Amino acid sequence: MPVITVKMAKGRTIEQKQQFVEAITNEAVKTLNVKEEWVTVIFDEYDRENWASNGQLHSLKFGDGFGKKGTE
Repeated sequence: MPVITVKMAKGRTIEQKQQFVEAITNEAVKTLNVKEEWVTVIFDEYDRENWASNGQLHSLKFGDGFGKKGTE
C-alpha cells in the first residue's frame, strides 16, 4: 500500500493535479506491482513565502509564477 507524498508550491490547477496523480499511480502500479486502488497520493502545498532555499524565501528569490511552464 504505497502512500506517495508530493510537496510543492501552491498554484497548480485541479486538472494538472489529476493528470499528475494518474501518471504517478500508473507508474507505481507498474513498478511496484501493486493494485491501483492501493496507491494513495497526498499533496502538501505551500505558499512560496513559506518555502526557502539557499537562505532566501522563494517568494522573494523567484517571484510570482516561478516553476510554471512558460514563466521561467
